[in-house]
Amino acid sequence: MPRMSKRRMKKVGLPSGSLVYTGEQTDGAIDVTLIDYDEQVFEERTLKSVEECVPYRNKPTATWINVDGVSDPAMIEKLGDCFGLHRLVTEDLMSVVQRPKMEDYGEYLFVVVKMLTYDDKEEKVVPEQVSLIVGPNFLLSFQEGIRGDVFQLIRERLRTGRGTIRKKGVDYLAYSLLDALVDGYFVILEKLGEHIDNLEEELIASPRREIMEQLYQLKRELLFLHKAVWPLREVIAALERRESPIIHETTAPYLRDVYDHVVQVIDSVEIYRDMLSTMLDLYLSSVSFRLNEVMKVLTIIATIFMPLTFIAGVYGMNFKNLPELEWHYGYFYSLGLMGAVAAGMLVFFRRKKWL
Repeated sequence: MPRMSKRRMKKVGLPSGSLVYTGEQTDGAIDVTLIDYDEQVFEERTLKSVEECVPYRNKPTATWINVDGVSDPAMIEKLGDCFGLHRLVTEDLMSVVQRPKMEDYGEYLFVVVKMLTYDDKEEKVVPEQVSLIVGPNFLLSFQEGIRGDVFQLIRERLRTGRGTIRKKGVDYLAYSLLDALVDGYFVILEKLGEHIDNLEEELIASPRREIMEQLYQLKRELLFLHKAVWPLREVIAALERRESPIIHETTAPYLRDVYDHVVQVIDSVEIYRDMLSTMLDLYLSSVSFRLNEVMKVLTIIATIFMPLTFIAGVYGMNFKNLPELEWHYGYFYSLGLMGAVAAGMLVFFRRKKWL
């Protein structure tokens, strides 16, 4: 949360529409790739300048332009001018702390979602904002510039012509991208679920402070996942209602399927959050139980030594006429008495099931 606040601080006092990049610093490289296709034609290439996009704005074929990196205001402004994007849209493209949303600008739809990947080395979820501009015959996708994405299988399907993706329009392509993003959430949940199961086994076997710290870290990850997925349900529902002519009737059933998947992700996140809360309670109960066991043992030891201390104290008094003081075996008698008292108390504790 503090990091997000620092990002927003970059825009404090600036007028609406100001192009300010609010993400993490990257290497500055921006890759723009183009895929133009229909059922018979396929073209894929890397663009060297924004001007190369101009011929594809009004082509009858479907065009997908992917921009990997949004830290260059000049490039974003040129691309916005090329496709007639509103100034507030280009501003949101560079502000990578947006909540998932969908906005209808008439000639195109503006969709913001979160792409999540799991860093196995750091054991944490890595977020990346993905923005989609869905027009009648073009789709622009913008990523922050983090290496890799979840769209590789879609590119392969377009190259090979498998399935129906090249027979349909850009609305179906938008569905495919959203579906790939949501499928990526299931991968995240599977990894988090495995981590939770392992922690649960360790917690039962040997509760330690390190486990509690990992539990709190997982709770933060699930909270972030919840914030990324919960608004996405509204986004998919808005697309499914087909209030814009850009979304065709044939695509609506596929969007309903994505909506169902989003609901499943939300349910799984809630289940995992409940599990973590239960595990935290179990950890605290285990620590309390162990403390009680230690205190019980110490109390029993102290209770046993109380009469022994009393006997030793009585016979340790330096009075001249102390009884049994002249006994030849008095020392051994006193030790025997102490041992008998201790044994008797242990038997009593066992019968009471305090041991």
